Amino acid sequence: MQKNTKETPNMEALLKAGAHFGYSRTRRHPSIKKSLLGSKNHSDVIDLEKTSQMLETACDFVRELGKQGKQIIFVGSKPEARDIVKEAAQSIDMPFVTERWLGGTLTNLSEIRKRVERLLQINDEKEKGTIARYTKKERLVIDLELGRLNRYFFGLISLKSIPGAMFVIDSKKEAIAIAEAKNVKVPVISLSNSDCDVSVITYPIVGNDASTSSIQLFVESIVNAYQEGMSMREVV
Repeated sequence: MQKNTKETPNMEALLKAGAHFGYSRTRRHPSIKKSLLGSKNHSDVIDLEKTSQMLETACDFVRELGKQGKQIIFVGSKPEARDIVKEAAQSIDMPFVTERWLGGTLTNLSEIRKRVERLLQINDEKEKGTIARYTKKERLVIDLELGRLNRYFFGLISLKSIPGAMFVIDSKKEAIAIAEAKNVKVPVISLSNSDCDVSVITYPIVGNDASTSSIQLFVESIVNAYQEGMSMREVV
């Protein structure tokens, strides 16, 4: 069967998004050297031809996940990434983390599920109006609890088992999440800038992870690849 795929962003699109902008040479991680063209004005310049190849490899993997109906957990807690990651994950009904990664999210999923169930219980009581049986003081405490639960667990409602992969923005910032993924043998896809150790990433995509335009471009590519995989699954 012929693959029904969209092309990954071309060089012009990558350049326009500023995907080639690395950090200063002083912040460079040794593992990134082969992915650079060189430096300009003391800042690293990323080789977008290699970036494009890495993105296509990652998208091939993501298409297969979509075809198999496996979940990807999206992780992006830096301010530039939060809204983009949340919107992208929700568009394909995937779990996401845009706040601090909570230890045990993958390695102790049963405990995480308990907090998710508590979140669902409170929302259910509010929807049915049964929350009124509590005193005013108790409702205030419950509202505070609900705020905390929504902040950290809302994005995990759909995470009921270990996912097929993790997709992160900035592997240096999300090092704890990545270590946990490796602990449970979950492949990691990451948009990583020149300060990141890409040797620990299963599917690294070396590119600008600090610009919203760059983040948006790569996240959309991953989402599109997953949707393509899902469409192949429906045909089969």
